[in-house]
This record gives sequence, structure tokens and C-alpha cells, in this order.
Amino acid sequence: MTQTSAPPIDIPAGAPASRRWFALVALCLATLMVMIDNTIVNVALPTISRDLAASSSGLQWVVDAYTLAFAGLLITGGHLGDRFGRRRTLLVGVIGFAVVSVIAAESGSLAMLIASRVGLGVFAALVFPATLALLTSVFPDPRERAAAFGAWAATTGVAVAIGPVLGGWLLEHYSWASVFWVNLPFAAVVVVAVVALVPSGGRQEDVGGFDVIGLLLSVAAMGLLIYSVIEGPGHGWTDARTVGGVIVALGLAAVFVRREMRSAHPILDVRVFRNRQFATASALIALAFFCLFGFIFLVTQYFQAVKGYGTLSAGLHTLPFAVVLALVSPLAMALVRYLGVATVSATGALMMAAGFALVELTDADSSYWGLIICSMSLMAGGLGLISGPCTHVVMNALPPAQAGAGAAVNDTTREFGGALGVAVLGSALSSVYLAAMSGSPAVAELPDSARAAAETSVMAGIEVARQAPAQMGDAIRGAVQDAFVDGLHQSVWIAVAAAGLAAPVMWWGLRERTHADAAVVDVGSEFI
Repeated sequence: MTQTSAPPIDIPAGAPASRRWFALVALCLATLMVMIDNTIVNVALPTISRDLAASSSGLQWVVDAYTLAFAGLLITGGHLGDRFGRRRTLLVGVIGFAVVSVIAAESGSLAMLIASRVGLGVFAALVFPATLALLTSVFPDPRERAAAFGAWAATTGVAVAIGPVLGGWLLEHYSWASVFWVNLPFAAVVVVAVVALVPSGGRQEDVGGFDVIGLLLSVAAMGLLIYSVIEGPGHGWTDARTVGGVIVALGLAAVFVRREMRSAHPILDVRVFRNRQFATASALIALAFFCLFGFIFLVTQYFQAVKGYGTLSAGLHTLPFAVVLALVSPLAMALVRYLGVATVSATGALMMAAGFALVELTDADSSYWGLIICSMSLMAGGLGLISGPCTHVVMNALPPAQAGAGAAVNDTTREFGGALGVAVLGSALSSVYLAAMSGSPAVAELPDSARAAAETSVMAGIEVARQAPAQMGDAIRGAVQDAFVDGLHQSVWIAVAAAGLAAPVMWWGLRERTHADAAVVDVGSEFI
């Protein structure tokens, strides 16, 4: 893989080096804003379920509508940044993000909330690739750029864990709408910081035509795939609608690849995936965020429904994940110096698999400071070993003129992997939960309406138990919690298998020291 050096952009010659690091802070703030929205809504799901009468499938769409739109349009967002200027595109995205946040906060129905989450994802897709592409230009020195990539990668992971904490605090004091109102002051700070600290980033001189057909094909393929997986438990995994949806989605993806290979001005030059290390690094990032997003979706419900934590407490109990990730991410970039990207990243996959395996030993009575925090620490450490090094590999595979496209590929793998994680792990849990509740003697004694409500989601089941007479309530609560834990165990096996089996495959795909490794050789001194 050939490392490319981006020419420095409009930071004046002789300007202090600190100017670049201040620009990094501003770009990490923008990254933090859009990434927090992936998970800040998770702790609000029980409240949204009660206020808007949402089923498990509806709650998954509240989460996945954002990540689906985000992932589906990232390639387009990166292309627009290259075409019209990366800072300009980033600012449009931040302002649009703030405007749609108002609509989300004022939503009076589940359909309106899901639609506004789609809108948030659209504008986030303009922001996210621009941040990474601008870093490529702001840091022309390979050593400094590797350090910047490490900080950026740490921010993306930490944001996923911070979301439940911030959301929990807001819900302790305000309604669920506050998780969207908070975006307004956040966006204002980001706009001021970007305008003051971040240079323009330039644009390509010859961008050619706009591949609208390619855009539509990519969005249709990913959208149909996610939809088919989310609705799988309701339709049945062998139902023609589920199987047919997956097959058609894969067919659309194949047509997209064929279209992009023949296009004179593709949105994404898919031939870059012929590079073994680029393709492997992208796949490993997708896998890591598949496991992470799916687990965060499940564990926030586990903390509230099974452990009985409040919304703020549930968020705070995920905070060690962010702390461990922040500590391991810079260490990972330094370890590449001695071990190479392949060994470091494969070790990360094994650590994630071990963390998920520990979840299989937990139950309603498990101590937070025992198995639970150990499992989260292993997952966070594994993610830290994967994210930074693999991001560096991906971003060094393309020339500076295609930095936006490279950032979009990197970002798409994160968001698409995360969306699938919520869909697959959430759907697997829903299938087990529904089957267990349908056969539960405690629930069978309930009126039809209450029984149907208890079977829709674990939080609805807890609410039914709360409203039932004391003697019945305890039995219903126990049945609901047992069904959820069974579903959690079954769904987490998917993550254990995926991460464990991926480790040797990823080591093979990333093996051999590359120029990307060499660029990280001295990065440890930037952090340690």
C-alpha cells in the first residue's frame, strides 16, 4: 500500500504547530456531535415506548433510521465535500443537523420521530467524512497525521459510550425531547470552532459528473437489507419477504459495484477494494462497530429492565467503556510500531470476542463490578486496538484528492456495521423474548391487551408488571427479566462468533508491515 501525503492547506506558513492541534479539537467536536446521536437516544427508548406506543421494531427504527440514513449517504457526503469544499460541506451539515433536531424534539408521533431521525442522518453524512478528510489535509506530516487519526478514532468510539451518559442525565431532569434539544448548543459551539480554527480544505478541480444512479443504488441496497433484518422476527426468518428482501438487496449491491466500475465519475471507486489490506481494514472496522452498537442497544435495556437502574444510572454504568477506550486508543497506535497493524488489530478482535463471551455468564443477579465491567473493559480495549490502526490503513490507501471518498468508506463501514449490529442483535433478542413470553404461565393469565403489550418489548413488559397487582407483578417481572436475559445470551453469541472467527482472517488480510505501519512508527511519542 502506498502512503500519500496531502499538501498542507491554508494554514499560513510559519504558523505555530499548535494551530493544527486546535483544528483537530474542533473537528473532533464535530465528530463527537454526530456520533453521540447514535446512542444518546438509547436510554430514552423506554420513555419513547410509553409516550409514543412504540413496539420493539419501532424502537429499533428510532435507532436505525439515523444510522441507516447516515451510512447510506456517507459516500455521497464525502463526494460532495471533495466537490464543493470540505469545510463548507461540514458547516452545512452541522447547521442542518441543528434545524432537524428541533423537529425531532417536537415530534408528536413515532412516524414523525423516525422521519426526523432520517433527516438527522442525512446531515450527519455531510459532517462525518469531512472531518476525517480535513485531518488528512491539515496534517501533511505522516507522524502527526497518524496521531490525529488515533485521536479521531478514539473520539468516535468514546462518543458511542458517552451518549447513554448524557442521555441519562437529561432524562433525569427533562423529557425525552431533551436528547434532541441538546444538539442546538452543541452545534453552535461546533460552528464557531470550525469557522475559527479549521481551514477550508479545498476541493477537486475536476470532479466530473454526479453519479445519481450510483447514489440511488447504494441507498436502496443498504436500506432494503437493514429493513429485511429488522422485520425478520415479525415476518419470520424463512418468510419470503425476509429472504427475498435480503436477496434483492445483495443484487442491488452487485449492480452498484458494476455501475461504479464502469462509471467515468463514480461516487466510489470500488476497485480500491482489490487492495487486500484496505478491504480487510474496512471489514474489521465494520465488524467492530457491528458488535459495539448492537451491544450498547442491548445493555442499556439490561441495566434498566433487569438491574433496575434509572436512566442516568444506566448511562453512567456504561462510562467505563469510554474510559478504557480513551486509554487504549493511543496505546494501540504506539503498539503498531512494534507489532504491526495485523497483530494489534487481530488481538483487538479476540479481546472483543472474550468480552462478549463473559456476557454469557451474566444473569439478573450478576455484580456490576464483576463480570459486567470486565466484559465491557475487554470490548472497549478490543475496539481501541482496531479502530485507530485500521482507520490509518484505510486513509492511506487513496490520494489526497480522494480523501473525502476514503473518509466516506471508513465512515460507512462504521455506521453500516453499527446499523446491522442493532438490527441483527436486536432482532435475535426479540425473537427469543417473544417466544419465551408467549409460553410464560405468568403472562398467560393477563388480559389480552396487557399480554400483547408485555410481549412487544422488555420495557413494556416491566411497565405491565408495575401496573399489575403486587402478587402478579412480581411473577410477571421475573418472567420478563428471565426472557430478556435468555434473549441477551442468544443474541450475544452472534457477536462472540463473529469477532472470534474474524480474528485469524483479519490477521491474514492485514499481515506484512506496510507504509501505513511505518507512518505510525513514531506516533507513540505524540501521546505518551
